[in-house]
Amino acid sequence: MSISTLPTRRRKSRLRFTQTNRQLAVMALPGVIVLFVMSYLPLVGLVLAFKNYVAFDGIWKSPWVGFDNFEFLFRTRAAQHITVNTLLMNSLFIVTTLSASLFIAILLNEIRLTSRYLSRFYQTSLFFPFVISWVIVSFFAFALLDSEGGLINQALAAVGGHPVSFYSEPGYWHTILVITNLWKSVGFFTIIFLAGIVAINPEYLEASLLDGASKAKQVRFVILPLIAPLIVVNFLLMLSRIFYADFGLFFNVPRNQGLLYPATDVIDTYVFRGLITTGDVGMAAAAGLYQAIFGFLLVVSVNWVIRRTAPERALF
Repeated sequence: MSISTLPTRRRKSRLRFTQTNRQLAVMALPGVIVLFVMSYLPLVGLVLAFKNYVAFDGIWKSPWVGFDNFEFLFRTRAAQHITVNTLLMNSLFIVTTLSASLFIAILLNEIRLTSRYLSRFYQTSLFFPFVISWVIVSFFAFALLDSEGGLINQALAAVGGHPVSFYSEPGYWHTILVITNLWKSVGFFTIIFLAGIVAINPEYLEASLLDGASKAKQVRFVILPLIAPLIVVNFLLMLSRIFYADFGLFFNVPRNQGLLYPATDVIDTYVFRGLITTGDVGMAAAAGLYQAIFGFLLVVSVNWVIRRTAPERALF
């Protein structure tokens, strides 16, 4: 090959590279537009957290109030309660959901090795609650917990027990909310973990069997280490929402009963009630900004710790 042909070949290579990237860019353009419109464009509304929003004046002409909206949000004793309650419940949700999903995924993997049809049936049954609306779930819960016609109280009456007024006793509701959230979300994360387990090279498991490893040791020394990055990613994604309570769960399932607020009142429900009673959009925006900033800082901090201890498992 002569030296004179090298620039020509380089130009052709660059042209092919540009054409390929142009096609990929065109394919990605609709998704980029949707992401910009739905996720980045609304960030302009964060200025409402520092304004006394007046609908007639609009966003830009409404007067600035500095941090007054944050002061209004946190000057009451309820602010500390709803923050602690939000963190407590979401922490319980993270631990129970990840643990149960991982355990069920391991069991389903064993079933998959013996009967694929039975495994698919279980996967579908577990995933089905995930697509059900919280409004419908609230009626299921009411049918179980109602003090008069609920199935639980009917069963208690049948064995001579006393009825329990679940909708007036907040002490039961941390457990009820954890179980309800687990029932609805465990199927989704089970599918994710099962996909990770299925992707493991079977030769690793076969080699462990040749070494005399039991099923428990296979899980401990082969499966868990290989899907650890997947567990960390899901943990960090759930951790990023630890300041955000699932509004449908905390509002619909307890049926917005005032007697249950000590156990069920979280940041989102507190802001919602404040918004519909006072119409204070600035306070709601301040709460959203507060949740986003602290959630971001928490994820970055935990990911930094993971990167220092196990760099291959860090999210970024």
